[in-house]
Amino acid sequence: MSEIQTTKYDVDNDHKNNRKNIVKFSIYSLIGGFMFFIPITINGNASIMLDHMVTFIRNTFPAFVPYYLLIVIALGAVYPFIRGTWNKGNVNTVLSFFKLLGLVAALMIVFNIGPAWLFNPDMGPFIFNSLVTPVGILVPIGAVFLALIVSYGLLEFIGVLMQRIMRPVWKTPGRSAIDAVASFVGSYSIGLLITNRVFKEGKYSVKEASIIATGFSTVSVTFMVVVANTLDLMGIWNLYFWSTLVITFLVTAITVRLWPLNKMSNEYYDGAKPQYEEIITENRIKVAWEQAMKVADNAPSLFENIKMNLKDGMVMTMAILPSIMSIGLLGLVLAEYTPIFDIVGYIFYPFTWLVQLPEPLLAAKAVSMGIVEMFLPALMVTEAVLITKYVIAVVCISSIIFFSAVVPVILSTDIPISIPKLIVIWFERVVLTILIAAPVGYLLL
Repeated sequence: MSEIQTTKYDVDNDHKNNRKNIVKFSIYSLIGGFMFFIPITINGNASIMLDHMVTFIRNTFPAFVPYYLLIVIALGAVYPFIRGTWNKGNVNTVLSFFKLLGLVAALMIVFNIGPAWLFNPDMGPFIFNSLVTPVGILVPIGAVFLALIVSYGLLEFIGVLMQRIMRPVWKTPGRSAIDAVASFVGSYSIGLLITNRVFKEGKYSVKEASIIATGFSTVSVTFMVVVANTLDLMGIWNLYFWSTLVITFLVTAITVRLWPLNKMSNEYYDGAKPQYEEIITENRIKVAWEQAMKVADNAPSLFENIKMNLKDGMVMTMAILPSIMSIGLLGLVLAEYTPIFDIVGYIFYPFTWLVQLPEPLLAAKAVSMGIVEMFLPALMVTEAVLITKYVIAVVCISSIIFFSAVVPVILSTDIPISIPKLIVIWFERVVLTILIAAPVGYLLL
């Protein structure tokens, strides 16, 4: 396979010289960056503005929030049946019924009806108050400000600058940098939608699409805030965020050279004409700026963009909350009342012991739960020491693959990758993340 080399990239000069586009790109990107990445202290609490907004809503409307969440969970539970997607494959069927169970569990918790074990503070109330509540508020708000980051040229600007290293490091085209950043800043659903569309257009091979789907499709920054809050890491938010980003992509650079990704097909989507990428070899910053200006010029109005992103955020929230409520609760029940994760945890124990985590068996048990739901490992180590919290928090993001959300989304795309291969990739990512994150934590914390 060869790629077309180019040293010139022509973009209409009107894009470059339009002051309105420059203002949109600069101001909106700065505001979005401030909301997601700049911690400020309010009432003695140091956190990013998105987190402060969630705290304000929870404290101002404490009686309303549970019923808002219940409505969202109910809508999410019936949505697959209304759309007729519940019976499109065994995975969709199982997850659709789990969402109904999530609605039942939420109803019992909100109205205080049900068995005593459900109301154990570490069970139903913990899932509902510590995960469902912040996620249910944070994701729609985050989607609004996400519009400022992803729609006015910032992604394209970064993508061109990253083009030179994407192919040698991650074995994917330079354009996949946009997927990577969209996934990390936005969410796996945004990233996978982009990946599947580009794959079907013939711009990614099967191998490239598989690498992107399993290596870049992380949960969003907003979910990282939830994990950091749960483990009391907001005081080191920038360290946690940036180190997790680097570790996640470093792990991906290794897994692309391991089975099964290194043996995936180089064929393209059936019926699609392969479209090889033009490589920018000169004036990289100039081209990046021109592409950013072109995107800013073609972007919808701020109101339309926010409305579209808010809608997507609400749909995503509807899909996520009932799954978390049911699968997350099931994971806690299995962890509390069965030895299954103790047994699976022993697979990871040699690695947590090797890096000298203070509670290696607890950490091993925690990471083993990540295959069910990415947040469950965090719930297991809320009382652990800082280094253990940090490593587990990084694993929650870097492992990427979990059955409550990412796996069914990948399986719903046209990318041909099986569940057994996804499990192998998950195992590789968890082990590699432990081995990399622990030394980083010891060095920087």
